[in-house]
Amino acid sequence: MQQPHLPDRLGRPLGVVRLSLTARCNLNCPYCRPDGQEPPGLLGVEERRVLVAASVDLGAHTVRLTGGEPLLDADLETLITALQPLRPRLRRIALTSNGLLLSAERAKALRQAGLDSVSLSLDGTEAISVARMSGRRDGGWVLEQVLDAIDHARAAGFDPAQGGLKLNAVIQRDVNEDQVLPLASLARQRGLELRLIEYMDVGNRNGWRPDQVLDSATMVSRIHSQWPVEPLNREAHATHRRWRYRDGGGTGAADGPPISTIASISEPFCGDCNRLRITADGFAYPCLFATSGTDLRPWLLPRPQPAALRLALANLWQARSDRYSEERAELRATASSHTSLPTHAEMAYLGG
Repeated sequence: MQQPHLPDRLGRPLGVVRLSLTARCNLNCPYCRPDGQEPPGLLGVEERRVLVAASVDLGAHTVRLTGGEPLLDADLETLITALQPLRPRLRRIALTSNGLLLSAERAKALRQAGLDSVSLSLDGTEAISVARMSGRRDGGWVLEQVLDAIDHARAAGFDPAQGGLKLNAVIQRDVNEDQVLPLASLARQRGLELRLIEYMDVGNRNGWRPDQVLDSATMVSRIHSQWPVEPLNREAHATHRRWRYRDGGGTGAADGPPISTIASISEPFCGDCNRLRITADGFAYPCLFATSGTDLRPWLLPRPQPAALRLALANLWQARSDRYSEERAELRATASSHTSLPTHAEMAYLGG
């Protein structure tokens, strides 16, 4: 049973579930600032399987497994295997990781379990920049691990030309903005789609200010000055805009987008957002910038109640009207003179 279109109050259908498996991380990136504390009452494999199944019944076609760092979850491969009976309605199972634990053996195991794609995070190509953006002193080692992880993923069958392997980079003005061109060069050399992400006001720990944002137009302009690019049509419900190199450099995905930008600050895409986020302890958030979530555990513990859970998710989604990124400037202007800004859920718990 699958409802192909379950609209929220703004007419947006449910399409993607971002499922966090842990709040723990082996990095301390300044834009996330994990506290190393796992929330109590983590869901098990069966509860997560039922959650994804209920979401698929309501129209979701993609699940992205996140954290914290999802490779810290010992049950990751077991969960991916457990989701396979949801095919073909569940079209894609994806993973976002920092890559530090993606050994050759782990990459093979994930592929064999049925994982479709991997997005690896790397915020620079030089040890000093990687150290600054990862919150670790051993930036050179982190860089080597991620570059090795790219090779391991490719060898395991995650094909960049089919969208199976991408590189994510958060860019912060005056911190690692000098890494835009080196990252583009690295992605071109390795045939990877590079996703440049604007520094966002997620959570409450990163001290975000608007003047710390390097907007996506500037990033693309810098790349264009070195390697001319041309825009591609934006896919429905995509969080990113895409470009391809005019010289054919880079091999990207099959339709040729070697670079893309996620511009939540300068070019909000709320009107087309189809994502639901679920934390490792079973709270559903209809927006990355939400202030509170809905506890789904009453329908999951002590044993799952699939029908009741499906109804709860349907009610949650149909009541959704979030569009914080489109309202950000107005909210900040109001807060500066009258009230304080809303307190967001932390990125380490929502998984980005």
